[in-house]
Amino acid sequence: RELPAATVSICQSSSERFTPLVALELVSDTKEEAITWLLQRIRDKQRNGGAELLVEQLRPGLGVQEKQNPNLFLIGASLQRLLSGAEDLGLFKEFNDGSMRGFTCTNKQNFKDFQGDGDGFLSVAECQYIIKHELDTLRAKDESHVPGHTQAKLYPGKSIIRRLLSKGIMVQMFPLHQKEELKRLTFSWYKKVKLSLQPLGKIQCNYEGQALYFGFLEYFTFALIPMALIGVPYYLFDWDDYDKYVIFAVFNLIWCTVILELWKRFSATLAYRWGTLSRKKAFEEPRPGFHGVLGFNPVTGREEPLYPNAKRQLRVYCVSLPFVLLCLYGSLYVMMIYFQMEGWALSLHDEDPTFWTGVLLFIPSIIYAVVIEVLNLIYRYAAEFLTEWENHRLESSYQNHLILKVLVFNFFNCFASLFYIAFVMQDMVLLRQSLATLLITSQILNQFMEAFLPYWLQRRRNKKMMRRVTKMRTQEDKELPIEEQVRLEADMSTYLGTFDDYLELFLLFGYVSLFSCVYPLAAVLVLLNNITEVYSDAFKMCRVFKRPFSDPASNIGVWQLAFEAMSVIAVVTNCALIGMSPQVKAYFPESDMQLILWTVAIEHGLLAVKFILTFLIPDVPKPIQIQLAKLEFESLEALKKKVNTWESPVPQLHFCILPSSLGVDSCI
Repeated sequence: RELPAATVSICQSSSERFTPLVALELVSDTKEEAITWLLQRIRDKQRNGGAELLVEQLRPGLGVQEKQNPNLFLIGASLQRLLSGAEDLGLFKEFNDGSMRGFTCTNKQNFKDFQGDGDGFLSVAECQYIIKHELDTLRAKDESHVPGHTQAKLYPGKSIIRRLLSKGIMVQMFPLHQKEELKRLTFSWYKKVKLSLQPLGKIQCNYEGQALYFGFLEYFTFALIPMALIGVPYYLFDWDDYDKYVIFAVFNLIWCTVILELWKRFSATLAYRWGTLSRKKAFEEPRPGFHGVLGFNPVTGREEPLYPNAKRQLRVYCVSLPFVLLCLYGSLYVMMIYFQMEGWALSLHDEDPTFWTGVLLFIPSIIYAVVIEVLNLIYRYAAEFLTEWENHRLESSYQNHLILKVLVFNFFNCFASLFYIAFVMQDMVLLRQSLATLLITSQILNQFMEAFLPYWLQRRRNKKMMRRVTKMRTQEDKELPIEEQVRLEADMSTYLGTFDDYLELFLLFGYVSLFSCVYPLAAVLVLLNNITEVYSDAFKMCRVFKRPFSDPASNIGVWQLAFEAMSVIAVVTNCALIGMSPQVKAYFPESDMQLILWTVAIEHGLLAVKFILTFLIPDVPKPIQIQLAKLEFESLEALKKKVNTWESPVPQLHFCILPSSLGVDSCI
């Protein structure tokens, strides 16, 4: 058997053999009664509290000598089960009239791609998302603990999968790659060079939860082209004149505002086309790591851990906040050491200007750039530990607090020295040198971590795989058996999400929008970095990482606010740089206060224009607004019809008992 392409038959419910979509691995010493209980709950009917899915144990690999974990299970589902799951989740699919509507089984024949019994209607990513949802909502009934594992406590309503993960009984659960579909995606994504960079439609079919990130990466890459085209001649013609940056700074102000507003419209278009713009998320469950005193959720009425919000706020403001401030102070101290090293190198060069002392001028900036990357990495682990310790109930709340901690520190750590050079030292030569060194060094380090290292790991994994399967495949047999395919994917690295990818783009956007008027080649370097990022990310997603579960999103979430905040800071920064330029100072030769007042006034005016544009330019294009309004109107009309049906008068039946002497047996 082999894993099928994305649109082949999902399974045959009448057969014991089915198409595996998800793999589930338990620890090797899991008790037999726990395995039997779990499989029974997965297979059981929904009305009995089961998931009603198909599951079978993976057979051991052939011809492999090393010890294998026997507790690997393959999970699939019948086609009807998947269609009902799609309705429960409110998946949006294209209707016959071209609009995107929530799928319903009663109306299934009116959807565009639904033919016959619906075989191929759902993509494999959607099927895997449905299966994951059904497994995540598998809940304990009257069990007090997982059978055979008394340490894994259960209570009515507790998610079984989350408990197995938190107690280390379940090693992992991951969706399986579809080999033929993966081959086609690999060829069109990073093996073929083309103008559009990425096949976003195919990416969305395979990596639905990450598709918007790749869409934003491509959009940001193309948005850098006008900056790069203007920056190259600007840099070449004004190489020795560091003060002629006013025009480029003005362009910077317009660019960083316009591209973010246009991205929101492009993002809404993509989300509508992919059916995620109007999709309502199911009620968010507690995080696996969340703990507290057992109680009842006031919304759902389910029994689950409860944790006082006041206690969480005390941890946030009395521990996490002081820690972040302490880290910012440490970063400031490191920055002061950097400036001391910079002054020492400059003094050596002034005393004896030679080639080597000229090279020495760049050494402090290179060391500082490396130290910044190391500090960011160390702080990231500390921020994750603190956010976990704060014990947030929801995954979204956890992510928001983590992102805020990491963004504040990374922004200060990466840009504080540049602000100091620009507005305290007012040394444009040093600012250009420092920005170039920081940008180039960080990109070299990132490319090593994201391109070379994954490629090296993949080469090692390929050699290991070839050694494992040499004895079990002939020269004529080119396909890898499914047993080895699944075990190979189980050993692959786990994709940790788009957090680090968005963070990298956020910092690059900051380098371009804040100070690229002083170093116009910044946009060119970031453009080249993004093109490399496209191919390195594609390689990692296809060859290095396990396939991640879909997590459909209608936008890039809190990162949109982060980029917009950076654009506001960019307006203030570029206005200040314009006010400091000799060309503008020449108009105010006698009064620095007047110059400051004019600069602040213009900056406030530009911010006002920016916010006015934000309100005037709709986030959702007009055609999509009309489609959404039509769907809402149709939903209201359908609801009115149902209400009228319920409220229509029902004939009343009056019963009476008549004497049998009348010869009447009926009741009127």
